[in-house]
Formats: sequence, structure tokens, C-alpha cells
Amino acid sequence: MNQLSGKVALVTGGSRGIGAATARRLARDGAAVALTYVRAADKAQAVAKQIDADGGRVLVIQADNADPGAVTAAVSQTVTHFGQIDILVNNAGIVTGGPLDDMTVEQADRLWAIDVRAVFTASQAAARHMSEGGRIITIGSALAERVPVPGLTLYAMAKSALTGLTKGLARDLGPRGITAVVVHGGLIDTDMNPVDGPAAAALSSLPALGRYGGADDIAAAVAYLAGPDSRYVTGTAITIDGGFAA
Repeated sequence: MNQLSGKVALVTGGSRGIGAATARRLARDGAAVALTYVRAADKAQAVAKQIDADGGRVLVIQADNADPGAVTAAVSQTVTHFGQIDILVNNAGIVTGGPLDDMTVEQADRLWAIDVRAVFTASQAAARHMSEGGRIITIGSALAERVPVPGLTLYAMAKSALTGLTKGLARDLGPRGITAVVVHGGLIDTDMNPVDGPAAAALSSLPALGRYGGADDIAAAVAYLAGPDSRYVTGTAITIDGGFAA
């Protein structure tokens, strides 16, 4: 359980859902963890308090992914506080959905800025401080591979872009021994898509397993990718979706 001892991780959007589960898991595996939040300071502090109570090291940073300066500053604060950064988990994101005719350029721009541009910005900033063995792990979506219902065009576009971005990062950073992987999650029980939400009954029929997954399912995949056993995994997507895209 100490496979990440001596490592430092930054998890964007770490105050709730997948980000919170990932921050807790990486800390449990021995990493010092910095996590960012936008508005939910109380939830971020609750995650930090749990990590601290379990004997981990944690730093909480307020940073909005819509602001490139805030994203790069979060990386800098992590390095200044802990002295290094070894693992970046690009988790923060928003969902924009609705009928195609109702979508606006402003919505597309905001989604792109938070879900894609910030991933590039954080990855570029973090890579400057990483040495051999560094890990860049991005949380995508199974909607990059399958869009089973209408109203998700913009979101699917953004999440699909993360696959190409990850492949490019892998090529650019591979000679330095740094890996890049995107994790496409399926129906995961989070605040954005709760298992008791209005569409949950219909959506639950889509995965082959016939149910939602949990944030810890994604966190477990991230923990593997952050650890030494994944040293030959890069430039690819790993899908954790219960058979949603099968």
C-alpha cells in the first residue's frame, strides 16, 4: 500500500466525486497529494482532513480550470510546497448538454477551456518539473467512444479530444520516461450523474453489467497507472465503464 511513497501528486477538481476518491486513494498508497477546487472549499477541506487523519500529507489549492493562470499556478504551488511533482491527475471538468440547436458558441468555448485547454495547460506546466517515471493521467469519458443518447455533442467532442491530446503527450514526453494515459469512465455515481438521478433507471440499462460504477472504481485505475507496474503503459485510453461501450 506504499507503492507511491516519496511521490507527489496533483489532482485537479479533488473536492468531490472521482477527484476526491482519487486524492484519498493516492494518499493511501503513500503519495503526498495536492488537490484543487473552485468553490466547494468545505468539501475540499473535508477530503484534506481525512487524508491528514490517515497520516498523509495534503495541500488544498483554490484554482479555476477556466483560468490558465490559475492552472499553472496550482502546479507551481504544488512544487513549491512539496518540492516536486511526479503525478498529475487531470480530473476537473464540467458537463454541457442539451439539444444541438440550443447549444451556443459561448457554451462550447467554456467547455473546451475547462475540459480540454486546462488539461493541456496543466500537463505542459507539470511536465516541466517531472523527471523519469512521471505520470500524466487524464479523466475522460466513455462518451468519447459511444454516444447512446442525443444532447451530448459538445461533451463528447471535448472528451474525444483528450484521447488525441494524450497520444501527443506520450510521444513528446516518452523520451524523458514520462507516461500519459486517459481513463474513460462510464456511468459513475457522482454529483453530476447520481445513481438516484431522474435518468438513472434508463441509463443503468446501458452498461453490460447493468449498473452504475463508483468513484473508487476510477480511483483504483488511476492508482495503478500512477504506480510502478504501469511503467510500459502510455499513449492509450483505458476504459472503466462496466461494458457501456461494448
